Amino acid sequence: MKSKAAKAATGVLALFVLVAVFGPMLAPYDSVATGVSDRLLPPGSTLSDGSFALLGTDQLGRDVFAQVIAGSRISLLVAVTVVVVGGLIGLVLGLLAGYYGGWLDTVISRVGDMQLAFPSILLAILLAGALGPSLTNVIIALAVTRWVIFARVVRGSALSTRNREFVDSARVMGAGSVRIMARYIYPSCVQPLLVAATVQVGLTMVAEAALSFLGLGVPIDQASWGSTIAAGRDYLASAWWIAAVPGIALTLVVICVGVLGDSARDGSDNTKVAVVR
Repeated sequence: MKSKAAKAATGVLALFVLVAVFGPMLAPYDSVATGVSDRLLPPGSTLSDGSFALLGTDQLGRDVFAQVIAGSRISLLVAVTVVVVGGLIGLVLGLLAGYYGGWLDTVISRVGDMQLAFPSILLAILLAGALGPSLTNVIIALAVTRWVIFARVVRGSALSTRNREFVDSARVMGAGSVRIMARYIYPSCVQPLLVAATVQVGLTMVAEAALSFLGLGVPIDQASWGSTIAAGRDYLASAWWIAAVPGIALTLVVICVGVLGDSARDGSDNTKVAVVR
């Protein structure tokens, strides 16, 4: 957090988190409420009922500002849940592969290699298409494509730690494998795991928006940045704000997450240098 860019990114992300948490209280209208007489109004227009549309309306008369607020909740919820679920799966499998090695490491590593050889977004599209559009199915489809990233990070840390002196001392003193992994190996995996998680949050948000853009994400009755962008692609010439506003919001969040990921990586490298010295 010594970086000014990291502080600015944290502030922007905190703003979006607050918007996502308190969205229903901040949104002036229902994000799915339509109004035929208020279609395609530009930002700053007055609606037929005399109210004010800060960011305009879409082709169905829905308030774009309300949709962006509701979409922030969906996007952040999916991203955080996918990273937590995929991170837990990758943590367990990475610890097992790195600590025990042998055939277990070979099986987990080869399965991960096969998955990495296949584009993750295509795998997510196949899974989401097979499961059907829903919030839960989107989380499942994306979590399946994310676990291998965390597993490889944790496996590398576990491999470099399992033969350290303090781990050997724990074995001599009678500590079991589960205790050794939980108390001695897991702490060494936390820092690289957090760095990977920070990066994956931004990538997951983009992937969720892509699925919703293709109609494979959240249902149509739930606002999403991806679905809003998809709805506005046919009106870019006449009503650019429909797709531009959620697109800008998504871009800002992904950039800020990327900045925090870089700062976390730099902090990790500085910590390692300090430890070596």
